[in-house]
Amino acid sequence: MRRGGGAAAFADAVDSDDVPRAFTCPITCALLGDPVLAADGHSYERTAIERWLSSHATSPRTNATLDHKMLTANHTLRGAIEQWSERHPSR
Repeated sequence: MRRGGGAAAFADAVDSDDVPRAFTCPITCALLGDPVLAADGHSYERTAIERWLSSHATSPRTNATLDHKMLTANHTLRGAIEQWSERHPSR
């Protein structure tokens, strides 16, 4: 897999047979179905991060205090996961 970010990293991830780590929730360790971006810059499964944020004001990855608790849908990541899932239906 090429190093770096952006479209090239997603393209490589879609071609990989292994579930890319970026496609899994750091809280549940499961494939993301509804990825959202939190204030810490990381993506999480919506229900998992909402549950976390109901009793924490920190990042589950870094434990740093979050500037806010707003979540933004990560459409780019969701699209990449959908492409990967289509190529790997047994996953």
